[in-house]
Amino acid sequence: MSSKVVGGVAVPADREQMHVGFVIAWLFCAAFYFMQYMLRSAPGVMMPELSAALARDALGVGTLVGLYYYTYALFSIVFGALLDRLGGKAVIPVGIVLVAVGAALFGLGSMQAAQIGRLLQGAGSACGFIGAVYLATRGFPPRSLATAVGVTQCFGMLGGSAGQFAVAPMIHGLISWQQFWWLSGLVICLIAVPVLIATPAVHERNPASAGSWLKMFAPYKQVLSNPQSYLCGFCAGLLFLPTTIGDMIWGIPFLRGGLDVSYAGAVNRASMVPLGWVIGCPLLGYLSDRLGRRKPVLIAGALLMLASTAGIFYLPTGVAPLYVLGLLLGIGSGAAMLPYTVIKEVNSDNVKGSASGAINFLVFTFSALLTPVYGKLLAHLANGGPMNLPVFRAAGTWLMGGIVLAIVLAIFMRETGPRGHANA
Repeated sequence: MSSKVVGGVAVPADREQMHVGFVIAWLFCAAFYFMQYMLRSAPGVMMPELSAALARDALGVGTLVGLYYYTYALFSIVFGALLDRLGGKAVIPVGIVLVAVGAALFGLGSMQAAQIGRLLQGAGSACGFIGAVYLATRGFPPRSLATAVGVTQCFGMLGGSAGQFAVAPMIHGLISWQQFWWLSGLVICLIAVPVLIATPAVHERNPASAGSWLKMFAPYKQVLSNPQSYLCGFCAGLLFLPTTIGDMIWGIPFLRGGLDVSYAGAVNRASMVPLGWVIGCPLLGYLSDRLGRRKPVLIAGALLMLASTAGIFYLPTGVAPLYVLGLLLGIGSGAAMLPYTVIKEVNSDNVKGSASGAINFLVFTFSALLTPVYGKLLAHLANGGPMNLPVFRAAGTWLMGGIVLAIVLAIFMRETGPRGHANA
């Protein structure tokens, strides 16, 4: 079979054509990714209800919500290896069902059920993006891969935005917060059926993962022995923090306690960040494909994040339009998806699932470990007093420092875009 080199990786010639079966499966998987991202962000708009039902303060609820990222990080490794060994048809529907069960448990209203439910949601959700990228890698030609990955994340962040601006009025009028979780679980469970049917059964097993089940993790040796994989993972992980921690967990408390915004106004303004991702992910992916370079677009997006984050924390009220800075932060945050493209381009073609699993593990290990740390930092800075604007500003400098570090790491990443590789 003839092949060509793309980003230093030999890609079969038939990958230059679109594979319709995998593209259809990718669309269904993207719908699941929308739903699981909605569940990821929804707790941020029901903090008072969760605090009352579970008898925990905001810090305790924030810790509970953060449990999601522990299993998300761990099962990113597991699902990445399973995808390389078994293929999407055998693996992706299982992850979807785990999220459905986790949503139902979370809605029971007890602390133990909520903890188990949140852990199951994280475990199954790990298959959402990895599965979608696995299918996109096999369905789209390499010249369109960054765009497809950006559109995939667009689905997720649209769900993240809906988890704020749509869920808030829903649970305060149409249904209770428990019913929201049960209905979400039902919808997600129904999505598992067409995903199972639509996903092609064709799968080329990586020879390195053949044999015992433990050997299915063998591809990670190749991925994790590549220093570029760590640069991609750490860079993306740092760029995710302003959204996973800064917006989805503490965005509404910041707007209410720090800027004295009403609940409805805080929900609408916080939802601008994931809505910006809806624009930024496909836009920056398209620009990267169009320019044939990854690093300049990645660094430019990170600089936009830094400027907009500084504006959110430090600009006086009324200087910037209410929704613009959050939207710009979200657009710039789309740069966090480019390392997902780069890590696949700096590793062999037969470890794509493991490469996606590795970067997801690194990215969400950051979120898992730093979510409680950020909460404790806020509590320490408040020193028993209210979490007001000076407290959030002091904590926010750490988020901005992470963005600066991500830019430094991006400088040392290999340029894998077609034009950059051709000029190397």
